[in-house]
Amino acid sequence: MQITMNLSDLNELSSIRDWVRWGASRFSEAGLCFGHGTDNAFDESLALVLHALHLDHSLPRDFLDTRLTHKEKERVLDYLLQRLEEHMPAAYITHEAHFAGLSFYVNESVLVPRSPIAELIEAGFEPWMQTDDELHILDLCTGSSCIAIACAHYLPHALVDASDISPSALEVARVNVERHQLQEQVTLYRSDLFDDLPGQQYDLIVSNPPYVSAEEMQTLPDEFQHEPALGLEAGEDGMDIVARILCEGHRFLKPGGIMIVEVGDSMEYLLARYPQVPFLWLDFERGGHGVFLLTAEQLQQHQEVFLEECES
Repeated sequence: MQITMNLSDLNELSSIRDWVRWGASRFSEAGLCFGHGTDNAFDESLALVLHALHLDHSLPRDFLDTRLTHKEKERVLDYLLQRLEEHMPAAYITHEAHFAGLSFYVNESVLVPRSPIAELIEAGFEPWMQTDDELHILDLCTGSSCIAIACAHYLPHALVDASDISPSALEVARVNVERHQLQEQVTLYRSDLFDDLPGQQYDLIVSNPPYVSAEEMQTLPDEFQHEPALGLEAGEDGMDIVARILCEGHRFLKPGGIMIVEVGDSMEYLLARYPQVPFLWLDFERGGHGVFLLTAEQLQQHQEVFLEECES
């Protein structure tokens, strides 16, 4: 969708409120997809306009009527046109995303953080974990490291290992670890799942791995095509990576430990592969679904089933 504006058009939009309204109208007109931090055209436009002006959502409402300079209008327009013409997720335009109340740097090497696992982290994974104890946590397929960093933030006694196969994703993760000054708590590893990790056992393994099926990849909205396919697609039914995690994970969990994995809309494929496994599906007050919990003992109990699936 190509949109152009001349100088007279720019002059007709004078206030922050004008630009937010214009952006929201154009986003709705273009039928954009909102699934990377906001769920509607107005919030998406507001986020982009405020970021372009180096402002945040704590802005007093009266300030929405303040007028923009010509250079400010050009910057706001550039942000809005990137969203419209390229269907670029807003987080890749601003290079900022929020997860579990924390801010993260992102680029197109990592998925935009949006997992409902944030809600579990904020609650300290209660009632399944005793948060007063020193904990060892592993975050697989860490991407931007938002899950690992949030775990370290909300569980200050925890030591967190975070792994990813992508060197460019780990560069982003490193920026975020340093931004949050958690180098003493969070250790990054380049690893294909468990392959190159130290021989550590963990109280918790948590993961938001790739789980999109090959068929679904072909139907994703344009916004998702900007995200790395490596972080989304996982074989014919989307379960290739999850199957490996289930197959190998028991060796890396302490007795009494737990595994929490997101599979989203692909939960039906998981249940089709493992109909006899008693996955505990977690509920979320803020929305979200497709996140299961298994204990170390359950992983061990069903190990034969997991091995058969990995070898087939």
